[in-house]
Amino acid sequence: MGTKQTERMEDINISIDQKLIEEGTSQLNSEIQVLEAWLRELEAMDRNDAEVIAARKSYNDMLQSRKEMLSSLARQAKLQSVAAE
Repeated sequence: MGTKQTERMEDINISIDQKLIEEGTSQLNSEIQVLEAWLRELEAMDRNDAEVIAARKSYNDMLQSRKEMLSSLARQAKLQSVAAE
């Protein structure tokens, strides 16, 4: 491949990666909102109920995981923007 073709392929890869990062970020933000809403609902329930306790722990774990993934995507987006310059 020529230099111009290689550069064009790299630009296409960066734009695809950027699109995936944007879609992933949007999806994670939606999931975080849902999990936070569920956790608010659980706060209104019996704090001593074993099922409520288990659900709260599970949702908190999922929420933490989604936030970590979102942070990783933000770092990746920053790397992508530097690579595109």
